[in-house]
Amino acid sequence: MSKPSLPKGVRDFGPATMAKREFIFNTIKNVYKKFGFSPIETPSMENLSVLTGKYGDEGDQLIFKIINSGDYLADIREKGINVLSEDVKKILPLISEKALRYDLTVPFARYVVMNRNDITFPFKRYQIQPVWRADRPQKGRYREFYQCDADVVGTDSLICEAEIVLMLKEVLTNLSINSFSIKINNRKILSGIAEVSGAEGKEAEICVAIDKLDKIGEEGVVKELIERGIAQNAIEKLLPIIKIQGSNDQKLALLERALINSEIGKLGIADIKKVLEYTHAFGSEVAELEIDIALARGLSYYTGAIFEVKALGVQMGSISGGGRYDNLTGLFGLEGVSGVGISFGVDRIFDVMSELNLFPESAEQGVKVMVTNFDEASEKVSLGILAKLRNEGIAAEIYPKPDKLKKQFGYADSKKIPFVLITGEEEIKTGEFTLKNMQSGEQKKLNLQQLIHVLHEA
Repeated sequence: MSKPSLPKGVRDFGPATMAKREFIFNTIKNVYKKFGFSPIETPSMENLSVLTGKYGDEGDQLIFKIINSGDYLADIREKGINVLSEDVKKILPLISEKALRYDLTVPFARYVVMNRNDITFPFKRYQIQPVWRADRPQKGRYREFYQCDADVVGTDSLICEAEIVLMLKEVLTNLSINSFSIKINNRKILSGIAEVSGAEGKEAEICVAIDKLDKIGEEGVVKELIERGIAQNAIEKLLPIIKIQGSNDQKLALLERALINSEIGKLGIADIKKVLEYTHAFGSEVAELEIDIALARGLSYYTGAIFEVKALGVQMGSISGGGRYDNLTGLFGLEGVSGVGISFGVDRIFDVMSELNLFPESAEQGVKVMVTNFDEASEKVSLGILAKLRNEGIAAEIYPKPDKLKKQFGYADSKKIPFVLITGEEEIKTGEFTLKNMQSGEQKKLNLQQLIHVLHEA
């Protein structure tokens, strides 16, 4: 029998890792709920027609398609399709009609359209589920990974963008990731840059290319722009604009001059100014918020504000991103429903926190106390105490079979259980039990009420 293995780009998570992941999930979830978002879930698989055409050409190539059951080759033969001819395009629906979801945003748009009569708009939802991408696995990039999304649909108010900035800051601060940047741009500004550069109508091609600036550098971006049909003179005009530096106010002032002849560009500048104004009105100075004119985000459905967050001091890609999409639901027949949202990449956040040693000790704590088990008499008493502790909401377990104390201590230590309650013969007689702190080694004699109080406070 061959040794079992996993496909590349996916992972198992043991109890210690899951405890840390749950810490991240709960931190994000609590902030989302605090800002008024409600949870939903959508299926792991969607109809292929729901997903394709929503992520751009590069995104569509990374969709994991699900092969139809049955002998689909028989269907191909029956329809007389020649697999070596141009008829090959007709094969895909016969082979695959479904796919694993690529992200949570497009399925959410589909959900909104299908449930529009039961939804109160504006609709604020959060969703924490895995997604799949047929990408090449590498550090920080997996084929199966979790996203934690929050979106608002049914309003074009820029208050939503400001609240996204505040949520980003609060989540990262609560995770003790204190060194980070929140980058903001606007697709209207990028459209304006394309317009004044003489490449109007080529916004999508420009966005896909300049979104890779930090990965492939200016030379690589220029090469890709040329490959995507952008004229050399247009490239020479747009590069100085996307490289504008300075404070946020300085960048806005320089952009206003550069895009003075672009109405859509000026709308984008006004949007960013309003977001900054709203953020200030909340009484929150977000020093980490930075206008990045080169920020494009390659997904084709964004139409307004776009966000990207990076942790500083680690070699890692973005850990959160998102933006506004004015008519994503229109792709499914419901026009005019504007939305904006963000997504946290839990797997990358986990890697960042592990590298920087940011997880608190409490993140790994599951069971708070283990009750010992020496013999039949001890076991009976221990089971009674165990029940009382659990009734008090204290996570507790009993060592399953009578054994030596040293072995029981070793078990608790290996599971990082912080306390062990010793129920020996003497303790049973006096009604005062020995509670050992496994980290400090300190031992205390406590009755049951004292024990419950100490464990609640610990």
